[in-house]
Amino acid sequence: MLQKIALLSFFFVLNFTAVAQYIPLSPSAEVSILTIGPGDNLYDKFGHSAFYIQDPERGIEAIYNYGVYDWDTPNFYLKFAQGKLLYKLEGVQAQAFLESYIEQNRWIQQQTLNLSYTEKQAVFTFLNNNLKPENKYYKYDFFYDNCATRIRDVLVSVLGSNLQYTDDFIAENKSFRDLIQQNVHWNTWGSLGMDAAIGAVTDVKADSWQYQFLPDYVFDAAATATITNGERIPLVKNTKTLFESSRKAQAPNFITSPLFVFLLLGLLIIGITIKDRKRNKRSRGLDVAIFASTGSIGVFLCLLWFATDHSATVNNYNLLWAFPFSILIAFAIGKKKPKLWVRRYVIFLLLLLVLITIHWFTGVQEFAYGFIPLFIALAVRYLYLLKALK
Repeated sequence: MLQKIALLSFFFVLNFTAVAQYIPLSPSAEVSILTIGPGDNLYDKFGHSAFYIQDPERGIEAIYNYGVYDWDTPNFYLKFAQGKLLYKLEGVQAQAFLESYIEQNRWIQQQTLNLSYTEKQAVFTFLNNNLKPENKYYKYDFFYDNCATRIRDVLVSVLGSNLQYTDDFIAENKSFRDLIQQNVHWNTWGSLGMDAAIGAVTDVKADSWQYQFLPDYVFDAAATATITNGERIPLVKNTKTLFESSRKAQAPNFITSPLFVFLLLGLLIIGITIKDRKRNKRSRGLDVAIFASTGSIGVFLCLLWFATDHSATVNNYNLLWAFPFSILIAFAIGKKKPKLWVRRYVIFLLLLLVLITIHWFTGVQEFAYGFIPLFIALAVRYLYLLKALK
């Protein structure tokens, strides 16, 4: 009878209506970390992490998932763009959760933790307390507060100084941008979009603690961590594969890739510039298009930097080629005889392109390789404008 009451109370919690914080586990209960491999969509490329609670005596098979957001949130897309979208903890039955990822052909690894009964109960109680409506929401941050870092942070909160992480699982200190590129091929539109949007803050070297914004490294960190229960023992008792994916890495289609598209665009700009020089007549429409488009991109990057809560979009030196003031100069550059200050502005844009090269080679910020043909084409066009606007 007591087991039935406990089980009913547990599912009451999973439906987010419970008021009790304490539900007793049996001595046979296990607490595990689940790590899920990458999927097809850009937001799936980095994998996923969750807690898995199993208690056969109580009939509990539950997943605690910190990676959930509500599509019905008012002004959803605006809050997402501003970095103000709230994520939440959700408790679900394990079978449905696992089957959803198996259907997506994403591998699933389970690390059963080497915890005492008291520690298992403490983790379980902590998670159930987090499920309460006043506790389950948090402001998502891609690098510092996400579904992966929450796994580590819960364990640290509950286990305290008894839990010790090491840096043995990393061979070298990579930057945040390098870590992202491990999961997303550089010559894809998703990678190019991220490289354009994120700033120089992502080019600093990450330490072993910061590596754990990615689920793979939460897995690796747990595998080398230890816990003190009278004696120092491994945090992970055993590891097993719940599902082996048959997914194979696929190279992007070069014809539709950013590098190819910007190569065509760059050749078009250079081709028109050569033609203009030969006929001694400037294609003013091209200059208007270049200034308006790069300026518009610059305005968007400025908004990401100054008008959002995203920690990764500050100090973005893509503004050196997408300078926001260019959108205001587009009308002036379109005139048949622009004023002298327009030519001086073009000199300024050329200097900004030089600064891109310096920033790139000195490691201040890396830029998307797909933009290289565009950078070359812009430099050629600006050099031509210096003569044409004399």
